[in-house]
Amino acid sequence: MTSGILGHADFRRLWIADLLSQLGGRLGMMATPLLAVLTLNATTFQVSLLRTCETAAWLLLGLFAGAWIDRIRCLPVLVWADLGRALLFGSIPVAAWFGVLTLAQLYAVLAVAGVLTVLFDVAHSAYPPRLLAPEQLLPGNAKLAANHSFAAVVGAGAGGFLVQWLSAAVTLGLNAVGFIWSALWLRSIRTPEPRPAAAAKPNLRREIGEGLGYVFRHPLLRPIALNTTTTMLFQSASGAVMVVFLVREVGLSPSTIGLLSMAGLLGALAAAWFTERLSARLGEARALLWSAVGIGVAFSLQALTGPGWRLAWYVLAMLLAAICIIVCYILQISIRQRLCPPELQGRVSATMSFVAWGAAPIGSLLGGLLGTAFGLRPTLLISGVATLLGSAWLIFSPLRSLRRIPVAVASEQ
Repeated sequence: MTSGILGHADFRRLWIADLLSQLGGRLGMMATPLLAVLTLNATTFQVSLLRTCETAAWLLLGLFAGAWIDRIRCLPVLVWADLGRALLFGSIPVAAWFGVLTLAQLYAVLAVAGVLTVLFDVAHSAYPPRLLAPEQLLPGNAKLAANHSFAAVVGAGAGGFLVQWLSAAVTLGLNAVGFIWSALWLRSIRTPEPRPAAAAKPNLRREIGEGLGYVFRHPLLRPIALNTTTTMLFQSASGAVMVVFLVREVGLSPSTIGLLSMAGLLGALAAAWFTERLSARLGEARALLWSAVGIGVAFSLQALTGPGWRLAWYVLAMLLAAICIIVCYILQISIRQRLCPPELQGRVSATMSFVAWGAAPIGSLLGGLLGTAFGLRPTLLISGVATLLGSAWLIFSPLRSLRRIPVAVASEQ
């Protein structure tokens, strides 16, 4: 069957909207720091604050958003979040056209857009079960997950070339167009979405506490959560200074940065293909452990990047990091679903997202501080070594001695 789940008309609209939204977000990730560096002459610390503003909402709202979204219809949230982000990012090329664009506006846009992104992402993950039949969820989620890898590859390359060709501000305007197009596709969905039944006695604090408590009392989920937090912390630290490093120390153009990033991110597509085989050969727990070590090695290799042939270190680091990050992501979800009882799946998922993305703004701020104090290359090396050391959360946990994750563990908690 060639069409598969895409034969479902309303899911096809959701899938197209998600792809457009993902591509827009990836264009923004490439264009925003380049705009700050090339147009606004931002310092290393000022560039790092961009990512901090963009991800701070996860730290502040991540846990609450999940509980709130469970009580309302998702589709209106998706549409309005897209339209709001389009308005915000559309203000950037307008301000640049009139010569009044400032870093303060960029920070404000990213901070408010970050709130809308949290609401969009949480609603997006909760919406497919309300649209699809249970037997359609697996192929549907697989199609949506593929959008992430495709957008990462295409968006990285296209973002660099568009900045080189049109300017960073205009590229962010195209990001706004993508969000509008996404909203139009979402608005065309015709399947009625029922309003969730209201809880008899909703208690937000208790519900959030149950999710947090389950994760951090669990002998297998706790080390996964701690490793994920460490990885995201130092991945964000290195990511906050990477564009500054490539432009000012290595001397690359935006198009070259995009091309090299795209080559590395092809590893994400490969990882989605062979993760199941790797898991079958090593076992889920050991494959997770080795992929976590691989992320630390990859981040450390980034510090070796330089002009000429030393650009190969950047491509190798990006390739290895993309492979290991996708393997980790797939295995973590699989392990979490096995270990978590059905009634806690949503809250445990929100907790894991919170500990991961909540570390991102802190890591970006840390990267800016380290880059200002010690320099850009030392910051990349520190971040890589710290990520490698963070794999110790898994190495010295019960996961080290497991080949497969026993489903019975979930019922014992």
